[in-house]
Amino acid sequence: MHVSSRQLADEVVTRLGQIYDPAEARSIAFLLLEHLYGLSKAAVAADKTIPQPDPGGWQENLRRLEAHEPVQYVTGTAHFYGLRFRVNPAVLIPRPETEELVDWIIREHRNRSIRILDIGTGSGCIAVSLAKNLPRAQVWGADISADALRTARRNAHYNEANVQFVEADIRHWETARVLAELTFDLVVSNPPYVTTSEQSLMRPNVLAFEPHLALFVPDADPLLFYRHIAAFCNRHLNPGGAAYFEINEQFPAQTAGVLQAAGLGDPFLYTDLFGKARHIRVFLEKRPNAKI
Repeated sequence: MHVSSRQLADEVVTRLGQIYDPAEARSIAFLLLEHLYGLSKAAVAADKTIPQPDPGGWQENLRRLEAHEPVQYVTGTAHFYGLRFRVNPAVLIPRPETEELVDWIIREHRNRSIRILDIGTGSGCIAVSLAKNLPRAQVWGADISADALRTARRNAHYNEANVQFVEADIRHWETARVLAELTFDLVVSNPPYVTTSEQSLMRPNVLAFEPHLALFVPDADPLLFYRHIAAFCNRHLNPGGAAYFEINEQFPAQTAGVLQAAGLGDPFLYTDLFGKARHIRVFLEKRPNAKI
């Protein structure tokens, strides 16, 4: 027995109508049908028929979505920079703005033989994407979470990317042998930067499911990870090396100040089409008596 794929998509949109706007609900429907049946958006639009889904399994997927669980966790996969990544509640779901950060790095460092460190690698989406698109680079990914690193290693293997991973807390990088011994030409990080007070502004599908360890910082010290990473860069970024960060749009000037105080030169802010400060880049500039 077969069923209309468009009918299934419409069911998803109807069931999620109280949670998401119609466009987002339909996008979720497309992702679910792609995962379950390998259907493209065009195939659903053309109303391709598919075998009748198992009622219990189909309804369980919808119940999870109705409970605000992100579709990427329901399917276990996310798309990022043309690649497919395994995701689970141990790692953040890759975001489009992080794709912009990766694209910026690739455009500026194509065909260079450089050593790269991704701090707070999570799913490995940044490290793996850089390794795939900068074939002359050596890439490392570091994270405090052993569960996240297991996911990152699977993603590197799945995408046939050569990335070395290390379990480390960047706040105590001296205790991690790889980080203490190596120097790098490029450091990139999308660290935790959402303040505790911003939780009230977040949607339930993020707040209830994505790992708080990778999201939040205390209101009293919102730039703590930038400060620690800047200190690391001061010691382990090669002369002329660059550091790239995703940032909290509330604190662009303050973040730039932290990097300058660590002796990392004059930061350059990248703003998106809406004028929001999303990313920052800085080159190493050794300074005497840097305030780290």
